[in-house]
Amino acid sequence: MTTGQIRVAVVGTGEIGRGWAALVASCGWPVSLYDNDSNRLDEAPTEIAARARALVDLHLADGEAVEHGIRRLEVGRSLLQAAKDAQWIIEATSEDLRNKQRLFEVLESVAPNARAVTSSSSGYSNQEIAAKVYRKDRCLNVHPLNPPELIPLVEIVPSPETDRVLLQVVRGWLRALGRIPIMLKKPVQGNVVGRIAAAVWREAIDLVQKGVIEADDLDRAVSLGPALGWAAAGPLLSYHLAAGERGVAAFFQHLIHTFESLWGDLADWTHLEPDDQQALIHAVERTYHGQLSRIRSARDRRLAAILRGLEEARQDGGRITAALDQSQIPTDELDGVEPDETMEE
Repeated sequence: MTTGQIRVAVVGTGEIGRGWAALVASCGWPVSLYDNDSNRLDEAPTEIAARARALVDLHLADGEAVEHGIRRLEVGRSLLQAAKDAQWIIEATSEDLRNKQRLFEVLESVAPNARAVTSSSSGYSNQEIAAKVYRKDRCLNVHPLNPPELIPLVEIVPSPETDRVLLQVVRGWLRALGRIPIMLKKPVQGNVVGRIAAAVWREAIDLVQKGVIEADDLDRAVSLGPALGWAAAGPLLSYHLAAGERGVAAFFQHLIHTFESLWGDLADWTHLEPDDQQALIHAVERTYHGQLSRIRSARDRRLAAILRGLEEARQDGGRITAALDQSQIPTDELDGVEPDETMEE
């Protein structure tokens, strides 16, 4: 293997697992796959190759590295075959705690030499997933955003037993894959990104359900409104910048009461009735019927363009981003970038 590369095993070939594998392959790294569902496993390499090659078209990957990685893509017919030589094992199975726990237990015997065993879960903490394993020191959650090969942000959530040196090793692997890792200081349900997304999504659903706005205009309101600003600075920094020289202290002084009034009027339900679910499904499907393939491709192109623009701004850096770098917030240029499937070409 080329210096700096490691062998990766991805267990679970659903949407997230295929995205992880496409990312790893796009960098030319060797990756092996395993899934209990043999049909899904057999179908995975074709889609993974297509997704890796799409990164070349989006100017996010090198063509030679991608083809090298695709040639090194392997399918394991058993967990042992897929994982025994891997240095990094990525669990990307469905959100079933007992199944995840059993998998981590089995990996103790079939892959004793793996340096890291990570879960992609945002629903369960690593303390829950690795509760029954002996080698808790090599276990942690590494949660990507969807699609993993496009969105650079990755949440790292260790447990108290996770080896602190390993955290730096995993961060290095992620950076070598072009990811931007953020470290959570303690586990919280849904992680950070999931909680923010859930809060925004609930309010978005509520506004559509109440007839305030149509589904497509709601998506535009978010993607061309706060999401665009957050892609450049994130919510806390955005308000800090918006308040001028006095910063967020002035913002609190003059506008906190306005926000407190809004907070009191936001949706606070925690359960969506089946009838309301069906109404939302109907509204979304009616709005985007027959367009998903075109919109998905357009989303990927726009996302790639945003990432390239942010990277160019970061490299130009001395004028605008130096303050961010010096305050140890080098990732804010990419915070908040979420896929937008709604803006028309």
